[in-house]
Amino acid sequence: MGLITLETTSPSPDQARQLCAQLEAGEILYFPQTPIRIPENDLSFLLGQQQTDSSLHKNIAYKPNIDALSGLDTKTADQAAVDRLRGIMRSYSRSVVEFLTGFLSPYRGQWQLDYASFRPQEEQGRDLSLRKRNDLLHTDAFPTRPTQGARILRFFNNIHPTRTRDWVVADPFAKLVGQFAPAEIAPVPDTAMSRAGKGLGRAIGLGAAIPSIKRSPYDDFMMRFHNFLKENARFQAESTKYPWQFPAGSSWMVYTDTVPHAVLTGQYALEQTFLVKPEAMVAPEHSPLKVLEAIAGTGLL
Repeated sequence: MGLITLETTSPSPDQARQLCAQLEAGEILYFPQTPIRIPENDLSFLLGQQQTDSSLHKNIAYKPNIDALSGLDTKTADQAAVDRLRGIMRSYSRSVVEFLTGFLSPYRGQWQLDYASFRPQEEQGRDLSLRKRNDLLHTDAFPTRPTQGARILRFFNNIHPTRTRDWVVADPFAKLVGQFAPAEIAPVPDTAMSRAGKGLGRAIGLGAAIPSIKRSPYDDFMMRFHNFLKENARFQAESTKYPWQFPAGSSWMVYTDTVPHAVLTGQYALEQTFLVKPEAMVAPEHSPLKVLEAIAGTGLL
């Protein structure tokens, strides 16, 4: 897995298209110095925050579409602090959107703005259930927000003043899923899409569909694959791993539905998620949707 260090924040249209293609193929785009301006007084406020019970929530989410926060420790948060945090997260989210609208110009107008998050907890040694752990390799899928084939693009800021944020990543989705669904056992389901996702899941041992909210066969598979990777002790121990350390003050972005990733250590980070529409892809053959549809032999939406 590669990490591409970026020297410019104003790519030409051809450069922007190439950057999108590299992202879609599973590369990480890295800024040694973040292009997102965060005022010093806002950073000081964020670095002064600490959730009192790390088992409550992995992070604090900001929902731009309704200008609201969730995941706060309500036992200790006062209203003034909540209002201040919401204002900081609002400004951060807008700054990332403004920057990426220009930087990744082929995607302009082709994404849905998803949650931003503030991550004040130390990642190492957190007391979380297995499926919620960040330190286990996984590809992203959202239990309550099916993407319907949109790609999950995430932009990160390490705002800790001195410490790195340490990741490991594994081989990208297309190679990884091939290890569990090689050609000789790839399913050839009938054309009923409601059965396609289940057949694909059975082929790599993921079992039956996950109940609850309505998901496409694609979203059902991606959610089960997320859980499968975290619960697979052999994969966690033996998979090829590529370590990356992101220094204080840096930013990076990656399609986390394509790149299996884990956060081993680090405290204080900001993140903004985008759901990029399938039709915006400049290299759609790399998308998990196209990879899975090729295995299944049918559409999965």
